[in-house]
Amino acid sequence: MDPADDRSFPRALADALGRLVFPTVALLLAAGGVAHFAARPELTELLWIAGTVLALLAMLVDIAVHLRRGEFGLDLIAALAMAGALGLGEYLAGIIIAVMFTGGEALESYAQRRARRELTALLGRVPRSAARYRDGAIEEVPLEALAVGDRVLVRHGEIVPADGTVSGGGAVLDESALTGEALPVHRRDGQAVMSGSVNSGDPFDLEVSERAEQSTYAGIIRMVRAAQLAKAPMARLADRFALAFLPLTLAIAGGAWLVSGDPTRALAVLVVATPCPLILAVPVAIIAGVSRCASRGVLVKGGVALETLARVRTVMLDKTGTVTGGSARLVDLKVRDDQDPAEILRLAAALDQGSQHVVAEALVAAAHERGLALETPAETRETPGAGISGRIGARRVAVGGWDFVTADLPVSRFQDEIGSWIRKEGTVSVLVAVEGDLVGAFILADEVRPEAGTVLRQLRAAGAERIVLATGDRADIAENVGSFLGVDRVIAGMRPADKIANVEAEKRAHGPVMMVGDGVNDAPALAAADVGVAMGARGGAASSEAADVVIVLDRLDRVATAIGIARRSRSIALQSVYAGMGLSVTAMIVAAFGYLTPVEGAILQEAIDVAVILNALRALGPSVRTRFGRARMPSGELESLEEEHRELMDVLDAINAAAERARRIPGSELLLELEALETMLNERLLPHEVKDDREVYARIRRGTADADALAGMSRTHMEIHRMVRSLQTMREAIGGEPSEIERYELQRLLHGLAAITRLHFAQEEEIYRSLEAG
Repeated sequence: MDPADDRSFPRALADALGRLVFPTVALLLAAGGVAHFAARPELTELLWIAGTVLALLAMLVDIAVHLRRGEFGLDLIAALAMAGALGLGEYLAGIIIAVMFTGGEALESYAQRRARRELTALLGRVPRSAARYRDGAIEEVPLEALAVGDRVLVRHGEIVPADGTVSGGGAVLDESALTGEALPVHRRDGQAVMSGSVNSGDPFDLEVSERAEQSTYAGIIRMVRAAQLAKAPMARLADRFALAFLPLTLAIAGGAWLVSGDPTRALAVLVVATPCPLILAVPVAIIAGVSRCASRGVLVKGGVALETLARVRTVMLDKTGTVTGGSARLVDLKVRDDQDPAEILRLAAALDQGSQHVVAEALVAAAHERGLALETPAETRETPGAGISGRIGARRVAVGGWDFVTADLPVSRFQDEIGSWIRKEGTVSVLVAVEGDLVGAFILADEVRPEAGTVLRQLRAAGAERIVLATGDRADIAENVGSFLGVDRVIAGMRPADKIANVEAEKRAHGPVMMVGDGVNDAPALAAADVGVAMGARGGAASSEAADVVIVLDRLDRVATAIGIARRSRSIALQSVYAGMGLSVTAMIVAAFGYLTPVEGAILQEAIDVAVILNALRALGPSVRTRFGRARMPSGELESLEEEHRELMDVLDAINAAAERARRIPGSELLLELEALETMLNERLLPHEVKDDREVYARIRRGTADADALAGMSRTHMEIHRMVRSLQTMREAIGGEPSEIERYELQRLLHGLAAITRLHFAQEEEIYRSLEAG
């Protein structure tokens, strides 16, 4: 039995009893009430005794499990009260306590089972079998059956099942889950491949070099389990209060018995001392927070995880797939002076429809975002990991890396320009040739998420004193992202064991640590952190299993959302505890002086319960300030506005292309191109900005009751309008052939317009996401 599961036989028995005890005890209380009104006192007592004994037995098993771990809490007070009630014949008081206690336990168990059930859909990508070649055929075998030297087929999209080498061809792999490198890597015949990598290209053959249990993926899973065992368990909020409340209760009860000589007074004290605000109000508030998190796409695995989430002081973020999107996106393009950027992208994307390469998928996605119609390619031939060629209509097109595209092309000035232009850190380049001529190139990169800046500000506002960027990526790329975000520390080139060591160091130096990651390589650190948060939308099964919290949407802002909900839920739970325990202590003193019988004490405790539970239920919804104090944007509207930005990407491409050609093409061609660009700007970009300012911004201002909200963004709209007007004025001022000074000023204006528009789009998306309604 795996000790990491913490499920010994007594624990399993307690769980099984716990699912049955509460409804049974509640039924026995009701049945005893019916018997009481039917004037059957002996049956009434029998039913209430049975219910109390059943709850007490389940509680004793649970106490035994906790004592084995050196823990005790509010179970002990409730057990003493029930045992005392049975001993002194106060059966109604005993079963009321039993119902209250088992009800609270049932609430917590329900929340944990629900979290585990909702998580199962995320864990389907764990490799469990492999397609092995045997006697000229392919057979599916369990991973345990693989032996060194076996040859297996790894299909597109599958996880590599064991460490090995590429056999008889090439492979394109997504190793981001293992190394943090977002862009695909190419492995040639005979090169090593790590288990846990994802085949993002064509199927390839793998010769196994390590048995599955000795491979990279299995080693990471072993580290996860070791980290889980090494992590000290966090005490529940209710148990921490019980440590102080238990001796106070025993002292008052013992004192009342000693002074009065009446054991019933001691029982009355124990009954009203039964920490119902802890038994019920804390679980209600915490589970309400867990439920609210689930409604926002965040699965929290139990109340302890939510409580810990509310106390984090250091946030450690993985880069790839967490701070960044985790996949390649088109960020820039450059085409020859006589070519149309949209047409070159259309040709490249149309041809790439025949490829399964992740970069090809990125170009196809970029073309769809710009509304380009893609023809079906013909006569395609692909060299895995290098490029693809074929026909689009009547034209012969080649798309791929530098060596693939330029191998048979004559050297040209444009080729030299492209050679210099594509040398950018942290990017991948794709070249395009049409009819044997190099016509353009694309730059793709893994971009920082649009909401990242807002999320970091929200994390600091929520109490995070330190934010660390930890990644297996190269130091230069990591430092670039870290400086952009303004984190406190950047740690690069990290292996899974290094991340564990840094998590432990941050714990010792700065308090509770939250680790956020998405890949297999993050799983050990997620398990070691005080609270691990997995970005589960990308299907990282190992990280989802190791984490305490799983973000099921591909949205980093849900991390700050979860912390906000956790802090509010904990605050409401504490309010209920302070109010309820204060009332309980007052009732204990009254009972100690003999003014409350055990049954009266149980009824009074019920009234206290109702008050604190009603307060705890506030955690199900947002705060009044959140609900009424700020503008909210429906999710559908957010998606629509972001879609509008994606559809305007071809306008930015056209501005950049005109800027590139402004210094070289003849004046007559330049004027025609500028006139066409102005038409595009006036018919598409400017109406979008007017709509944003007059409709979207106005609605946000009404929601905040601040007439100056987004004033800086409106000022940017004004600047974009001014620059478009300046472009028109500059074009009209050009006579025949523009001078060098006119060309330079024109190019400077176009580059500035493109830059300010791109930045403005990014700012709007960040603002809109921060206002998204839940």
